[in-house]
Amino acid sequence: MEHAADGRVPASPERDGGQVARRFVVFGGGLLVAVLVPLFVSLGQWQWHKAAVKEARQALLDARAAEAPVQLAATPVDAETMRFRRVVVRGTFETSKQILIDNRIHREQAGYHVITPLRIEGSEGNELRVLVNRGWVAAGPSRAVLPEIATPQGPVELLATAVVPGTRFFTLGTAPAGNEWQVVWQNLDLARYRTQVGFPLQPIVLELDPASPAGFVREWPRPDERIERHIGYAWQWFGFAAATVLIWLFYLIRPWLPPRRQP
Repeated sequence: MEHAADGRVPASPERDGGQVARRFVVFGGGLLVAVLVPLFVSLGQWQWHKAAVKEARQALLDARAAEAPVQLAATPVDAETMRFRRVVVRGTFETSKQILIDNRIHREQAGYHVITPLRIEGSEGNELRVLVNRGWVAAGPSRAVLPEIATPQGPVELLATAVVPGTRFFTLGTAPAGNEWQVVWQNLDLARYRTQVGFPLQPIVLELDPASPAGFVREWPRPDERIERHIGYAWQWFGFAAATVLIWLFYLIRPWLPPRRQP
């Protein structure tokens, strides 16, 4: 058998392969950990923050529900200051710009939320309105036929809770062109509504109290509804981050672990 002139033993393929695998675990695995762990943690924090926001809003609603109602001014208000306050307002419904928010479910039945503008009494100078969510009505057997909405004529006095409508929506399709009023909307988009009417609006929406007249089914969702889902998702993402680190550490120390006994 011939040997190398300098007396060195040739490197074995198995040893070279092990070194390559080791480098891949250290550097390739480390790179994956550096990318995935911050991503998973940030996603977990995002879900945790959403749960915290819901919890804080529920606490605010509970606190303001115990306060006496305030009179809704006939001048523009600050939306955040009014969030979840119980308000009393007097005015007249205007059904010509009424809309129905589609795909609202009540006890597993599809229907609409009825949104009607109310011209606030005392605002004749600037014709200020506020949108009133009067509650849920069932959809008919055919979507081509809209439900009949009874609305009182003349001045009414309402008790309601002020809410700040959302601003981010996923809407299928585009709004129809032309001047024809679209009755059925997918979302209550206050910014879009403003562009399609010729009068100023309060930056809030009123959810009609069950004790007030002129409404329909009023079982309003709690701000902390499904909060446990966000907390569960947060722990899931944190778990992914921890699992990523533990798997990488396992492969790092694997060469020093005792070999498994063969049966």
